[in-house]
Amino acid sequence: MARFLIVEARFYEQLNDMLIAGAKSALQSAGHEAEVLTVPGALEIPGAISLAEESGQYDGFVAIGVVIRGETYHFEIVAGESARGILAMTMDGIAIGNGILTVENDEQARVRADPKQKDKGGEAAKAAIALFELQEKFRG
Repeated sequence: MARFLIVEARFYEQLNDMLIAGAKSALQSAGHEAEVLTVPGALEIPGAISLAEESGQYDGFVAIGVVIRGETYHFEIVAGESARGILAMTMDGIAIGNGILTVENDEQARVRADPKQKDKGGEAAKAAIALFELQEKFRG
């Protein structure tokens, strides 16, 4: 059994609740523990994962959040930089599943967040598990 930390940017509560439910379900179905940490926004997720990784308390991470396109360029910055930070840590060997939704509107977000529809929270957790299992394989 491994310990996973779900790091969520709690901005859209109902959508996050669905993403977290999907992630927890996938982790628990695979026999792993899950804990949730809340940060202010998607840009803080990579930093929080980095700090948690340094603690040595977790085997993997699931990034959860929702970024909906608005009227300004801010969407591109948040979507791109949060993904870049997560990818950089993944390339350094940290098992992270990226469940940060980057969508055009609330309807797209709802479909992707809902565990009964696209279940992107569950998919992100499964990606984190897969990377954790690869770590275990290559570390021997």
